[in-house]
Amino acid sequence: MSNEEPQIEDEAPGIDRRKERVRLETEYHRIEGVLTLARDGFRSRVSDVLNAAERDFITLTDVTVAPREGGPVELHAYLSVARRHIIFAVAAPETPGG
Repeated sequence: MSNEEPQIEDEAPGIDRRKERVRLETEYHRIEGVLTLARDGFRSRVSDVLNAAERDFITLTDVTVAPREGGPVELHAYLSVARRHIIFAVAAPETPGG
């Protein structure tokens, strides 16, 4: 298994999206990253994505993962979190740690 992070390509042209930085908490981790949302309408709110019954995982980019009880922080280009493990979600500062 390689230690290299996979390359993440830019969005396809013509797709109207926006990015919002969020903080998710699970039982054991505090996860902060960028969630890609529709610019307007269907799936344009964080709550829309979190409540989507057809979606089992939430994918974030530019992610930091910190144990809730303290310990080393991990950085990842992307991370998928099982929706059923999310205890709560809030808006996060635009820059990590800011």
